[in-house]
Amino acid sequence: MVHSIVDSRVGTQISAYLDDTYLEQLDTRVIAVGERDGAPWAAVEDCLFHPQGGGQPADRGWVADVEVVPVRESGLVVVVAAEGGVLPEFAVGERVRARIDLAVRTAHAALHTGGHLVEAVGRARGWEMVASNHFPGQSRVEFQAPDGDGRLADPEGREAVTAELRAAVAAAVADDLPVGARWLPGGRREVSLGALHSAPCGGTHVRRLGDLADVVLPTLKVKKGRVRVSYSAAHRSVR
Repeated sequence: MVHSIVDSRVGTQISAYLDDTYLEQLDTRVIAVGERDGAPWAAVEDCLFHPQGGGQPADRGWVADVEVVPVRESGLVVVVAAEGGVLPEFAVGERVRARIDLAVRTAHAALHTGGHLVEAVGRARGWEMVASNHFPGQSRVEFQAPDGDGRLADPEGREAVTAELRAAVAAAVADDLPVGARWLPGGRREVSLGALHSAPCGGTHVRRLGDLADVVLPTLKVKKGRVRVSYSAAHRSVR
């Protein structure tokens, strides 16, 4: 499965970060250069870098051994120098090596996949997801719950419901459901957790739910009619 962005000015950019979460480095070529807020940027043909978006932080990466931050610029994913660094004056067509911090990538992928899993067990209760955040230390999914579950109104009830969510999450991880992605007509990407759940998503994910470790759900909170389920998750050792 290969996804690409076609730009009439520079040609095609391949979204390698969507095709293989675990691809750590590759050799590619510069296809465009420019400036953003007075700082130079470069775009490479095979883009290894996930930019911040969809509730997921940006990758940490390097181009030609210079640390960079990926951002979107007029549709393309481009890289600018990380704080304190200077991006070289790349030439269009120049061959370069791109690489990512795989530990950071897999940490983000685990959190994003964990968010889908929390969404799945919430939707199974009839809740509707209204917001999500997959940043480290801030990860949560917020739902609108239908009236009728009086247990959400008191601390003991909320703890009981959270225990049920924890059990459902643990069962899905134990079942080691496959995590897949496909492109739908119109260019929308859909991520699935086996037959349990599917949703539109442009993030990076683990291969299987069994890759998740240390999945923790603190007791849920209810505020202004919303059910907030915070969570944390890590990636098992990459094999």
